[in-house]
Amino acid sequence: MRPQRESRIHERYLRHTKKFPNIWCAGCGIGIVLGAIIRAVDALGLDKDEVAMVSGIGCTGRMPVYVDFNTLHTTHGRALAFATGLKLVRPEMKVIVVMGDGDALAIGGNHFIHAARRNIGLTTIVVNNATYGMTGGQYSPTTPLGAITSTTPYGHIEPPFQIAELARCAGAAFVARSTVYHVEELQEYMTRALQKEGFSLVEAISYCHTTIGRLNQWGTAPEMMRRLKDDSIPLSLAERMSPEERAGKIIRGILADRDDLTEYTRRYYEEVVQRARREMEWIVPKSVLPVRAVRE
Repeated sequence: MRPQRESRIHERYLRHTKKFPNIWCAGCGIGIVLGAIIRAVDALGLDKDEVAMVSGIGCTGRMPVYVDFNTLHTTHGRALAFATGLKLVRPEMKVIVVMGDGDALAIGGNHFIHAARRNIGLTTIVVNNATYGMTGGQYSPTTPLGAITSTTPYGHIEPPFQIAELARCAGAAFVARSTVYHVEELQEYMTRALQKEGFSLVEAISYCHTTIGRLNQWGTAPEMMRRLKDDSIPLSLAERMSPEERAGKIIRGILADRDDLTEYTRRYYEEVVQRARREMEWIVPKSVLPVRAVRE
């Protein structure tokens, strides 16, 4: 069978009733992330009804509007909370959670840590552009030291969160980082994340040339794309470098890939629901217990 052209693949997964071009600024990297997600889903042969995409608020939060999956566009910082509820009710579904760095790590930081700690089977994609792009370029939890933003006109003085390292330390089963320049690598990590049973995170380093890029004179969208190429190194190389040599570099690669963890919904259904069902059978006839009480 002849491989389909890229445009044809995307056409199968987009909602054609939505107005295009999309809401994102010309040259934004979020469209690259969306394309990588779609191709990863297609590569695994997943049916659209098997997939749910959940988002919060912000530029990345608009992503579910355009895809023909089961979708939830939720409140700021709460995407993982909504997704956790969905996964508990429909554990067989592939639930993809897309967030920006502010959405995931500021108001959503507690949800992020505990979703990773529980090892619940969510595929989490965080588009890290180091700013709140939609609301005017305020600093976010990942804004680099010294950067000028609309809320730090004299330079940012807070150290940034390291998203992938935070997920790994919190207990995630799969953690990877790439950039929107390294699109094939990004797609590969997303494919592997979707196949992981537990909590998986892919950090996609992107850019916002409209706000933080303009304020810091980092250049146009193509110039910022080249910065991602020049400023990033693979993990295999970083491991051979000194801390001084790694300073300021984006380290790409798989930071965690664990098979020794039990996924949360599996443990919940096998250890809690079934035990509760056995105890309830002493009181309530089996025929009237909820059908969804046992994981299929």
